[in-house]
Amino acid sequence: MPAMSQQQQRHRRTYRLVAAAAGLATVGALAAALPAGAHDNQHGKPLPSRYQDVQLLSFNDLHGNLEPPSGSSGRVTELQADGTPKTIDAGGVEYLATHLREARKGNPYSVTAAGGDMVGASPLISGLFHDEPTIEALNKLDLDVTSVGNHEFDEGAKELARLQNGGCHPTAGCYTDKKFEGADFPYLAANVLDEKTGRPILKPYWVWKKKDVKVGFIGVTLEDTPGVVSAEGVKGLKFKDEVETINKYARVLQKQGVKSIVALIHEGGQPASGSYNYNCDSPGAGDGISGPIVDIAKNISPSVDALVTGHTHAAYVCTIPDPSGKPRMVTSAASFGRLYTDTTLTYDRFTGDIARTAVKSANHVVTRTVAKAPDMTQLIGKWNTLAAPIGNRAVGWISADVPNTGTESPMGDLIADAQLAYGKELDPGTDLALMNPGGVRAGLTYAAKGTEGDGVVTYAEGFTVQPFSNTVNLQDFTGAQLLKVLQEQVSGGNAASPKVLQPSANLTYTLDLTKTGAERIVLDSVRLNGTAVDPAATYRVATNSFLAGGGDGFTTLGQGTNDLVGGDDLAALVEYLTANSSASSPIAPPVANRITIVS
Repeated sequence: MPAMSQQQQRHRRTYRLVAAAAGLATVGALAAALPAGAHDNQHGKPLPSRYQDVQLLSFNDLHGNLEPPSGSSGRVTELQADGTPKTIDAGGVEYLATHLREARKGNPYSVTAAGGDMVGASPLISGLFHDEPTIEALNKLDLDVTSVGNHEFDEGAKELARLQNGGCHPTAGCYTDKKFEGADFPYLAANVLDEKTGRPILKPYWVWKKKDVKVGFIGVTLEDTPGVVSAEGVKGLKFKDEVETINKYARVLQKQGVKSIVALIHEGGQPASGSYNYNCDSPGAGDGISGPIVDIAKNISPSVDALVTGHTHAAYVCTIPDPSGKPRMVTSAASFGRLYTDTTLTYDRFTGDIARTAVKSANHVVTRTVAKAPDMTQLIGKWNTLAAPIGNRAVGWISADVPNTGTESPMGDLIADAQLAYGKELDPGTDLALMNPGGVRAGLTYAAKGTEGDGVVTYAEGFTVQPFSNTVNLQDFTGAQLLKVLQEQVSGGNAASPKVLQPSANLTYTLDLTKTGAERIVLDSVRLNGTAVDPAATYRVATNSFLAGGGDGFTTLGQGTNDLVGGDDLAALVEYLTANSSASSPIAPPVANRITIVS
């Protein structure tokens, strides 16, 4: 594949694909022509069929969700035959285990793979224990292989190596009387290199074998991982281009005689519909899939037979043409263990390759109507018992749900208000707070999750909202820099997919989505405490440490002065809830009206 120019790389993530339905017409054609079997004419004994179906089960972006996720995070949308949507409760490893085990029955050639972000941004039951419970659960799920995702680097490469190899946490120690054994499956990180050695920090590929059938797996994470992970988490690492890396190791595998290859890519796209069973290859106007994975898929070598993707938390089963124009399966199973993908790869024993026109795939809901897997129930019970003294503590009261949905969300606003209040404790001169939307991992639900009672916010629920262990940092910026920060929400690397910061209550402005780029921020509308921002004045801004390091494309936030590093961001939220609510006077969800949106 010819190397892409810098301009092509900059624009590659903006392509949109509408795949033709004709590409799928070939799916059954070869399958119908495949010989059912063969016989040894000399002895009359049956020989292995030329073609062997290999079942590939896959999922992605579990994020330590061992228990069924709450609210909208624990539901999927199913498109009905009449075109209406139906909502289904989904997720939870007790159910995921049952579904995967049932799916494997009758499929002796079955391999299970994942597309990254198995850990990180996890609920308390896993995050409190540095995600050891999730690794234990994945071992019990018989996961065979996974790529790394960006969240595998939340605590740095050394902690990722510990999750792979085992051993007690360097500061927290051992949580039980048994030593943590690490992952039974390999983490693949083909495009993550040690800056000093130039070598991958973990295995770049892995080969699954059963009798005479071999399938190679190459694992990569998104090249922009340093832009979405704290600087400390990726210190000493270099992230290479996904396409170049996959093509490199596809050649390596082929030289070893491995012709059937699957790429596990922690990068994804957005289908035109949010329904998990949407026909991604519909030929109509506006159909199909958009986003980074489209251009990546179009440039990966045709020697790669299927792509398991992730990162965007979307659900899709699409065919995207490879560089030779041949349709190739690209899948993603949403997030949080709500779906799994079942793909049939037809292996040709004569060539050692996948007969790709016979590949078929579908996403399946991890419903909660099946029996719970007893071993998973036991695992959850063990870790919940250890977490209970901390997690069950009441830290606040709410009068209604505080959702984390929308361009400006009530939960994001509440966190920003909490950080402003905490900032003023550190320095009374703090003027405002800004919170990144990706750091708001869940909302707060009014209905009791356990025995705490309706409206009670437990520490565990707060942890689910803010699990990253960031600090609240204070920095000085000029008014001109502050306005530039607002423009960076919708321009540069964030132009195609805006990252709208959640503002504290005293910052208001208009976001005009009918315009493009930086012009979407109506500068004349920006007000702090009702007064226009003075470009020459200095403002003290509270953010979390991720933003203070320039994360999410906010380079200007990485240029602040007079830094003051405060305490944990979850502690700031807990303190705010405790101080501003009680059982008799719960806090009301903020009204998300700080940003006036024109669309």
